[in-house]
Amino acid sequence: MKKMTLFLVFLYSYLGTAQENIKQTKEDNDLKLSALPYYSFGKGIGITSPDSLYQLNIRFRMQNRVTYLDNDGEDGAYDGQIRRLRLRLDGYVGTPKFLYAIQLSFAPGDVGEIKEGENINIIRDAVVFYRPNKHWNIGFGQTKLPGNRQRVNSSGGLQLTDRSINNARFTIDRDFGFQIHNINEFKDKFSYNFKTAISTGEGRNITGNADAGVAVTGKVELLPFGSFAKDGTYFEGDIVREKRPKLLLSGAFQQNNHAKRTQGQLGNDLFEERTLKSVMLDAMLKYNGWAAMSSYMSRATSRNAVTINPENNAQSNFAYVGSGFDYQLSYNFPSNYEVIGRYSTQKLGKDIQALAPNSKQYTVGMTKYIWEHSFKLQSELTLDTLNYFDGSIKNNWYLRFQVEIGI
Repeated sequence: MKKMTLFLVFLYSYLGTAQENIKQTKEDNDLKLSALPYYSFGKGIGITSPDSLYQLNIRFRMQNRVTYLDNDGEDGAYDGQIRRLRLRLDGYVGTPKFLYAIQLSFAPGDVGEIKEGENINIIRDAVVFYRPNKHWNIGFGQTKLPGNRQRVNSSGGLQLTDRSINNARFTIDRDFGFQIHNINEFKDKFSYNFKTAISTGEGRNITGNADAGVAVTGKVELLPFGSFAKDGTYFEGDIVREKRPKLLLSGAFQQNNHAKRTQGQLGNDLFEERTLKSVMLDAMLKYNGWAAMSSYMSRATSRNAVTINPENNAQSNFAYVGSGFDYQLSYNFPSNYEVIGRYSTQKLGKDIQALAPNSKQYTVGMTKYIWEHSFKLQSELTLDTLNYFDGSIKNNWYLRFQVEIGI
């Protein structure tokens, strides 16, 4: 409680003392907030009032895909679906210093199955920002936390059709709370960013789940050779063909106190609360069409990760603890055909090694950029190798084609 009180005092005092103006014209409706790195080739559809007292910008995107799956021990099957269907609204009210952003999701995979007693997951982002100058973003509401690079990037800015197996298990995702970002990016000289958040730790669209714990997140980003062209840290692949090498190094840490879900902000409910600690390290290098990424993610808890139902000892659930590495390399030809390869390894914590398999994933893909990431054709072939505690191994693979389009 004392930490939250001190945070609020700092926030209000800062809002009252910041003086520097933001330069934003009627035509500049691309907000580029550090907490909302949605990829955009254009600027969407923008509306600004004649007196410039408010602005509304509208964007959408969708991903349509078909997949052939061949899992070990099962018959092959086809799956066709709308993987993502998103609507984004953003702008400002009164002055460009006070901004808002809303993102809604409508695809079945985003919303999830409707269950009695649970909220519908239509709202992804609903956040208001105070931006006193180009170096500070102060936010309140629900949005992505400053976590690992692949999660922070929009799913619309990915080279492959999905994020890695480690992101699926160890990411910290969206949450409700306060965020403060200090941005210091320069074109061709050393740059750095500091990002912090205090949030509920319960994930998005959660109500009636209050507790005494909060999640505290901190992140440092270093850009030794200066900022990437066109905010290139926020999308994968070197689609702009950097003329000079650009490097990003980042590290993030979160402690989620009294977490109630198997993956902190994500997953099923635990039978007992656990305090989870997550570490996320990333590196990204781009130059002349080449792009390389590497990441490390881990989650740990000081207590046993397995929780038992106090009313039925036969029922249990566990916090997903362990660690993993991702390696990704790509080259974008001048014709805007891109080839991509990714290799991921995942090792579980000792508490749950008998309950879930260690994994390796091998992926090769090809993407054709028609309108950069806003309109692209993607294909990929992925093999998952699952190593179980009893020594058995399963090999699952899929072949996928996806079209993404948006404004």
